[in-house]
Amino acid sequence: MHKNIRLDEGGKSQMDHDEKEVSIGELARHLDMSQRTIRYYEEIGLLNSIKRIEGGRRVYTDVDLRRLKLIKRLKIMGMTLSEMQELEAMWTFEKSNEKILKRLLELLNNHLRRLDDRIADLNILRNEIVEYQERISSKIAKE
Repeated sequence: MHKNIRLDEGGKSQMDHDEKEVSIGELARHLDMSQRTIRYYEEIGLLNSIKRIEGGRRVYTDVDLRRLKLIKRLKIMGMTLSEMQELEAMWTFEKSNEKILKRLLELLNNHLRRLDDRIADLNILRNEIVEYQERISSKIAKE
């Protein structure tokens, strides 16, 4: 048996040892993500383990929850959906964690460099604003 998530009435997740699945609404509430976003990730191939039950209704397990948490974390770190799709395609084609992890590290290094550049630019802007404030204050004091 596989462990799967079960969301209680308060939206908290619990691990279960039986085959319980959750609806897209429960999953969306748990992750603070829209149902449309979850469906979109499925459409573009980032979430592909979705089970469907009678009537074609989607149900989600802890595997889906972990995948969505990873996607959410990668987005926060600045990864684009196309970069995530690239990693997914690599996995589908190669099935090699080593190659994927090396590429992920490369992508994260690129994002970190861009972030450092942005921080430097913001520091320059901050210094310019402080200098401008000081000049204005000085003019006011002279009047």
